[in-house]
This record gives sequence, structure tokens and C-alpha cells, in this order.
Amino acid sequence: MHYEAPVREPLIIGDKSYHDITVDVAKPVETFAPKSWWVVFTLSLIAFLWGVGCILYTIGTGIGVWGLNNTVDWAWDITNFVWWVGIGHAGTLISAVLLLFRQKWRMSINRSAEAMTIFSVIQAALFPGIHMGRIWLAYFVFPIPNQFGSLWVNFNSPLLWDVFAISTYFTVSVVFWYVGLIPDFAMIRDRAIRPVTKHIYRILSFGWGGKAKQWQRFEEVSLVLAGLATPLVLSVHTIVSMDFATSVIPGWHTTIFPPYFVAGAIFSGFAMVQTLLIIVRKMFKMEDYITIQHIEMMNIIIMLTGSIVGIAYITELFIAWYSGVEYEQYAFLNRATGPYWWAYWSMMTCNVFSPQFMWFKKLRTSLVFTFIISIVVNIGMWFERFVIIVTSLHRDYLPSSWSMFSPTFVDIGIFIGTIGFFFVLFLLYARTFPVIAQAELKTILKSSGENYKKLQESNEHGH
Repeated sequence: MHYEAPVREPLIIGDKSYHDITVDVAKPVETFAPKSWWVVFTLSLIAFLWGVGCILYTIGTGIGVWGLNNTVDWAWDITNFVWWVGIGHAGTLISAVLLLFRQKWRMSINRSAEAMTIFSVIQAALFPGIHMGRIWLAYFVFPIPNQFGSLWVNFNSPLLWDVFAISTYFTVSVVFWYVGLIPDFAMIRDRAIRPVTKHIYRILSFGWGGKAKQWQRFEEVSLVLAGLATPLVLSVHTIVSMDFATSVIPGWHTTIFPPYFVAGAIFSGFAMVQTLLIIVRKMFKMEDYITIQHIEMMNIIIMLTGSIVGIAYITELFIAWYSGVEYEQYAFLNRATGPYWWAYWSMMTCNVFSPQFMWFKKLRTSLVFTFIISIVVNIGMWFERFVIIVTSLHRDYLPSSWSMFSPTFVDIGIFIGTIGFFFVLFLLYARTFPVIAQAELKTILKSSGENYKKLQESNEHGH
């Protein structure tokens, strides 16, 4: 008896055995990096170092080097913070939520998605730190007893919830990612030839031997962590959205923010996973594991969450009109027709219009098209955060204090620096850790491997 419908596409292509999977997954770690890897790594490193320079310049000189003014006191830095936190969402969703729903197609992509989560949360965490202006007073955001010399922090402040949400999210993500890596570290340890490599991976693998009891505990821990991480997918971005929604500024003071931020986060996160996986797939020749079907499944999620975001935009416009509050109506009119109209329409085009192409199977299974859309979506989601933050602030209740915001080279430099830092981390990860969870892939080889599927079909026709 077999339980899988023959119509399903195989998730592992080619005539693969268990040993082939091991060899293919271990190859990027054991061999020299391809030339393409060095090119991308060098570019990322240059961008990262430029960003570090801009950050040091900001800390040395003060926040005045940014383009902020009295009216727009939150701008690029918070935009980038929310953008990076959002990108971190797909990892937890792919790993935790799809694990609980027993989706087999997550197996080849979850490891890279989890790594991406961790690296993007690191980028996000940089921004509140440098946004304080005096980073050496950063301990103020932690609940320290009064004897320390400062008063207790204000627990009503959503910025404090941010600290808790993001640190919790980061910790759970790291543990989840690491636990999944243990069997793979053991595999590299057993294959290693050089004593130093062997020793490092022996430490990393915590003495994993692959006994049945160890596997049982591994499965249990994975499920428990997935159960813990699932509410975090919803809570983290909900809290980020409350940074805005608990204020009284027109355009922010909305109850729709939490669900719509979560949908937007998953939307931008999946787009970033697509961008990275298409690069990894080409660079390390992983076409047999990261198949067109994986790409298509993720495109369907992008299409779905993109449509949810579109509905949220329309809801916002409707509520602004229906409320009869002229300030609220003006805020949205100003977004669409004011001096920042280009940002608003870029956001609409990239986030609402572009994912709708994914309704066509030919387009959502095309790699080039997917790659372009994945970048377009992230540009659109960056504009969404920019529109929410800057256009709501630059014209407030008093026309006398209206002003425009434009970024300086430092704003732009720090942002480019974080993108560089993100890619530096991701490229180093892809060379030292197995990019695909080989242990999990092997569990579906019999049910979803191409050669096994053909065997099943020939047996059925033979009877």
C-alpha cells in the first residue's frame, strides 16, 4: 500500500539515493567556493564596510547627520528596522507553521529560510541602537532595578515591547535553527578529512550518533519549538505595528495595522527567500532539491499575502473616508497626491499589482520572472514602510510645521551597509553549514523522490 497520490510532482528530482543527497549537501562545505560566490561576497563586504563607516560617523557626530527634522523625527532608520523585521518572518513561518501542518515541500528550503530570519533580525536590531543617538546608554531599554541609578523603564511603551518581542524571536529562531543543524553537523564531522575541521564539527554536533532515541527526542524538540515559534510569527510584527497604532497620528491610528503588518511581513519574507534560494540553487547546483515546484509553492503564498495586503490598503482608504475625520481623509489624500505621491504609487504597483501575475502558472513557474518579482516585492514593501512613516509625519495638524524629508548619504549608506552585512552573513553560512536539511530530505525520498515514484507507477501498471 502507498498513500500518496501519483499526480503529485516529485520533490526530489533525478535518480537520487540516500548517499547522493549526503554528497550533494556536503559539497559546498567541503569544496572551494565557486567564482560567482567570491564576486558576490566581495561586493557585499564592500557595502558592509561602507555601512560600518557611516554608523561610526553617526555615533561620533550625532543624529544630525541624518536627514531628520523636527517634523519627520522617524524616517529611514525606522523604515529599515520594520522592513528587516518583516523579512525575518518567512523563516519562522516555513519552519514552524509548515512543520505543524506537515507540508513536505518545506524540507529543502527551511534551513536557508531560518538562517535568513536570524540574519535579518540582526540587521533590524542595529537600527533602534543607532537611532538612540547615544548607543552607550542602550541598557536603558532593559528592565534594570532602580539601584542601578536609572529609573525603571516605561513598561507602557511599545518600544519596550519591541525589545522583548525581538529578543524572544531571535532566541527561539536561533535555537530552532541550531537544533535542526545537529544531524547535519554530525554528517560533516563523519565525512571530514582534516583533523581541525573534524574537531570543530564534533563540538558543534553535540555528540550526535543517530540512535533511535536521539531521533525521537529530536522530533519532539522540533515540534515543541515549532509550537513556541508559531505564536511568535503573529506576535512580533503585531508589536512592531503597535509602535504606530498606539499613537494619535492620522494614518497610524488604525486597528487594522496588526494583521496587515503580519501579512506584509510574510509577503516580504517569502520574496527574500525566493531571491536567496534562486541564487543558492544556481551557485551550488541544487536544482534537484530546490525544484520548480518549491518555487511555485512559495509564489502562491506571495500571491495570497500580496492580495491580503492589497485588501488592507483598500480597507484603510475606505475607513478614512467612512470615518468622516477630515485629518484622516487628508492623510490618505496626501499620500496619493501629495509630494510623496511617487512613493505611494510605487508601493501600490509593487505590492498589489505585481503579485497578481502569479495567477498564471507559466509565470509562477518561470525562474527569471520569479527572481524579478521577488526583488520588486521587497522594493514595494520598503516603500510601504516609508509611506506609512514619512507621509504621515511630514504634514501634521499644524500647517506651520509641515516639512519635507530627504535622506542624506549617511542614511543611504547605513541601509546599503545592512544589505551588505546580510549577504556577507548569508554567503558565509552557505559555505560552512549545510544549506539543505539533508536528514529531513531523506525522510521524504521514498515518498517524493522521482525514481521511487516511477517505480511505484510501474508496479501498479504491472499488476
